[in-house]
Amino acid sequence: MESLFEDFEFVVSKLDDPEGKARAALLRKKLELLKSSAGLKKIVGKARLDKAIKAVEYAKELERLQVELIKMQNWVAETKQRVAILFEGRDAAGKGGAIKRFIEALNPRKYRVVALPKPTEIELGQFYFQRYMAQLPNPGEIVFFDRSWYNRAVVEPVFGFCTKDQYERFMHEAPEIEQSLINDGIILIKFWFSVSKETQLERFTSREHNPLKQWKLSPVDKQAQKKWDESTFYKEQMFSRTHTRFSPWIIVNSNDKAAARLESIRYVLSIVDYDGKEKTKNSLSPDPAVVSRYHRSEKIDD
Repeated sequence: MESLFEDFEFVVSKLDDPEGKARAALLRKKLELLKSSAGLKKIVGKARLDKAIKAVEYAKELERLQVELIKMQNWVAETKQRVAILFEGRDAAGKGGAIKRFIEALNPRKYRVVALPKPTEIELGQFYFQRYMAQLPNPGEIVFFDRSWYNRAVVEPVFGFCTKDQYERFMHEAPEIEQSLINDGIILIKFWFSVSKETQLERFTSREHNPLKQWKLSPVDKQAQKKWDESTFYKEQMFSRTHTRFSPWIIVNSNDKAAARLESIRYVLSIVDYDGKEKTKNSLSPDPAVVSRYHRSEKIDD
């Protein structure tokens, strides 16, 4: 609120000054945001104006990117493309929330969200990748994997759900299988949503006290903080051994959920050459401070 008043006083004192005119244009833009129905809703309840403005700006940018996602989905359907997007990361990293924003405006007949439960007795006796291969996209379809075959790279060894031999076999086979998928024409994108230990704890605490989110807490989640260092070890092994030129890991800093959602969408739009992309007035270049390609020389802090 104070910053708006300061802008107003500056503009009034320098109406004829070029800097004053620039500040006036920016102030007008902010006030226009607050005049919208979304802006008014944010103001009700004595919300801080700067937070209200940020929330409305986020909503408008999300809507613009979702329009582009619809264009992309139409292109995928019309040209019979197959797109598989993997969302990996620690518990409470924001994977589910990001997927929700991806699919919010899409045609539900042309996409699927895959979040497989723990394997059955029969599935435990199958080739490990078998149940995931059955979920791959059909022609003209986008599939969002809320966790994927990479359960075996981090979660399973950390919690003792696989043997050492099973783990080693997976780490050897995963790049080869992904190469085969890509050679067959599937557009494969691998996201790792990165979250700090402190932020994860805050989100767990929030879930624990929110009756609408308590279902998100599982026994595995409750051990996540204790297993942090062990998970970090296996995560780094996964990056080192399964990051390839043809199937890279894309790291998303998700401590800021809003930024993570916008920039992960922007990344997908940036690499898929859908029809009409060149005509968009929206920026499709993801912020490198939020989304970046993994490099073996760097360590991911989460």
